[in-house]
Amino acid sequence: MTTHRSFSAGVFVGAHAVSEGWLTQRRLREGPFVRVLHGVYADASRTRDHLLRCQAAALLMPPGAVLGGRSAATVLGAPQPEHGAPVIVMLPDGVQWTGPSGVRTRRARLDAGDLVRRDDGLHHTSPARTAWDVAATETTATAVGVVDAMLRAEEVTESDLRELLQDGAGRWGAARARKALTLCDRRSQSPPESWVRVACALAGLPVPVPQFEVHRDGLWLAQVDLAWPIHRVIVEYEGPHHFDPDQMTRDDARYERLAAAGWTVIRLAASDIRDMEAVVRRIAQALDAAR
Repeated sequence: MTTHRSFSAGVFVGAHAVSEGWLTQRRLREGPFVRVLHGVYADASRTRDHLLRCQAAALLMPPGAVLGGRSAATVLGAPQPEHGAPVIVMLPDGVQWTGPSGVRTRRARLDAGDLVRRDDGLHHTSPARTAWDVAATETTATAVGVVDAMLRAEEVTESDLRELLQDGAGRWGAARARKALTLCDRRSQSPPESWVRVACALAGLPVPVPQFEVHRDGLWLAQVDLAWPIHRVIVEYEGPHHFDPDQMTRDDARYERLAAAGWTVIRLAASDIRDMEAVVRRIAQALDAAR
């Protein structure tokens, strides 16, 4: 990638911008720019997220290196890790590079089919390889949340996951990857839904149905995040938009309809998700009460 292109995209190597006359040292110091990684800057208007850090790392990566793990998943549109999470860079055999602070390198065998080369320089592991690496290195809940999103976006398919499990037998991280990949479900609409589903499965509870449509006497009542139809228990995750006054009114009316139809509704917010053990206990109690 040329420096011209990187500068026009709003992410650039400071030394290159100065040497090629795009900026003076004084302008670089005074801004309006933010330092993303050591020596790499961005326009202050850019959103400071993991994708921005991936773009910065891509300007520094040596030939042959690619983004991997959750960084590759970010480029593919999956939920991003927090802004401060290190950018994962995969190094093929024979490539030596440590990268700046904020970059974590991993050495791995990379076949031609494992690589995606892009004109914008954001080279990354293929979707299938990314799904495997995420499943083999992240916690089960995190991995399932990421791969669920990749399934939903059709970056990978259920057939891809079955092939990964078959071909990955005996590889490093195979047991961890199998645990995560067998729990993935394209119907999940958000990471918190995936995390609750995983927590229930790991606790030995019945596996809920994602995005279940509730009917009563032939009439459609609602589509809910997670449901245990036999027990008539529902879990709804309420993200920030659910706290809009109009949305809250609509939600309350919907939950009243579901309760009137004999369903138990457990409403979860971000604060609840931080204590997943308590969430599982609430769900287990509701399931027990329905027996």
